[in-house]
Amino acid sequence: MKDGIKIAISGRSGCGNTTVSTLVAKRLNLKLVNYTFHSLAEEMDIPFKELCRLAETDPQYDYRVDETQVKIGREGNCVLGSRLAVWLLKEADLKVFLTAPEDVRASRIQKREGGSLEKVLEETRARDHRDHERYKKLYDINNDDYDFVDLIVNTEKFPPEEIADMIIKRAKEAP
Repeated sequence: MKDGIKIAISGRSGCGNTTVSTLVAKRLNLKLVNYTFHSLAEEMDIPFKELCRLAETDPQYDYRVDETQVKIGREGNCVLGSRLAVWLLKEADLKVFLTAPEDVRASRIQKREGGSLEKVLEETRARDHRDHERYKKLYDINNDDYDFVDLIVNTEKFPPEEIADMIIKRAKEAP
């Protein structure tokens, strides 16, 4: 692996972005950049779902999150984990997209946040749709088109530690 590296990891909610990004950053002794809507909601002292509703009609929240994480990511070697990392951190040396079927993602979210699985699945579908429309409107990004990335991993098939191993192996191969 070269001396300095920037790794961008993206995927939809419930794919394991935070878990995998944290493992990779820790194992490679890199700064973790994981500034998300959750981070902003905490800073603003409002519920996460309220921030998501606000963001549907006011782009300032998306811009604030995205600009902050990219700014931090550009400051040095890091792992940037976010929904749009692979699109926005253009200078990333390694771009990774994590996938998983929506029922698997909903089950993970339900275990993390509680509620009925049916309700969480419905909310996950709605959030995926809203996010897709918002990214298209704000940045002309189609988050269903990630064929340009260096590595795509279906997280249903592997535990987070193995996924981190795959990413680290690929990072060590990066020019």
